[in-house]
Order: sequence, then structure tokens, then C-alpha cells
Amino acid sequence: MDFLDSLNHSLFLSINADPASPAWRIHAAMLIANRLILLVPGALAALWLWGGQPQRSLALKVLASIGAALFISYLCGALWPQPRPFVLGLGHAFFPHKATSSFPSNHTIIIATFAFALILDRRWAAWGWLALLGAAVVGTARVYLGVHFPLDIAGGLVLAPIAAAITAAVWNRVGAPLTLATQGIYRKLLALPIARGWFRA
Repeated sequence: MDFLDSLNHSLFLSINADPASPAWRIHAAMLIANRLILLVPGALAALWLWGGQPQRSLALKVLASIGAALFISYLCGALWPQPRPFVLGLGHAFFPHKATSSFPSNHTIIIATFAFALILDRRWAAWGWLALLGAAVVGTARVYLGVHFPLDIAGGLVLAPIAAAITAAVWNRVGAPLTLATQGIYRKLLALPIARGWFRA
């Protein structure tokens, strides 16, 4: 464990920016680290509001997968809490962050779970691989900005396919009726914008 911690800290210090880093690079990393994740809810909303039943089933499955992944992440933090770099006084943090458990990276696990849910669906695999690349880039940016260790990112990338696979297995049994039920609620709640053609029925 000492060797792993030493390796983790060394890798972190080799990636982490410092006060002499160019301002444009810090700003670009901030945008990637904190804003790229917004594409996930945006994509899910688009799949639901303008997609057919297969796309809506996929959106719900992805959402359930992310929920499972965050539960796994919570268990890791509760059972094996790991301090963030700035809590240990390592490197430089470029934006304020709560001193919550560092492992795994929630940003990484959310985007990576989204990616693996698409990959396992196969019809959306190409988009999934692109999203997985995005997860790695976001994770690296968060290490660069000093709020995560490299192993936090690796942990998110490893746990994400587990959450996606477990959810996919369950979804094969309950996905169709759950999608129909959710779609019925959606049509009642948003009847007016649907009638006006803003969203798909």
C-alpha cells in the first residue's frame, strides 16, 4: 500500500499544474474539468424528448447505470475514505473543493458509466468510445487542477463498466415496462408542449 500511495503521489505531482502554468491552460482545464460533464444530462434529455421508445429506454438505462455507479462510489468513500491532494498539502489546487473522499472521481465515473452503457448497447458503441475518451480527459484535467489523484480517475474508469454491466443485466428484465410507465407519466406532465410539437409524444 505504501508503494501504491507513493506511486499515486508521484504521478499526481508530475501532472498537477503549478502557479507558473500558463493561464490559458488553467482556464481550458477548468472548462473541461467542470463543464464537460453537462453534456451527459444534455444528451439524456435529447434522447428522451426527441427520441423514440428505443432511445428513451436507453436514456433510462443510462440514468439507472449512473445511479448504480454513484452508489458504488459512495460505498468506496464510506468504507475506504481517501483524502484529496490539497488535504495532504500536496501540489496546487486551482479551485475550491470540499474535502470529501477522493476515491473514485465522481466526474469520471459518471461520464465513463454513460460511455459504457452506450458501448454495451452496441448500437451506440461509437458514441460510447468517444464519451469514454471524454471521461479520461475530464479526469486528467481534474488531476491537473489538483483535486484528484490519478488512481481516483483509474478507479472511476474501472468501476464504471461494472455498474453499467450490472444495470444492463437487470434492465433486460424490467426495462420495457419501466420505460412504458415513465413514458406515460411524461406524456401527462408535458402534454401541452407535446401538443404544440416542441417535444415528441
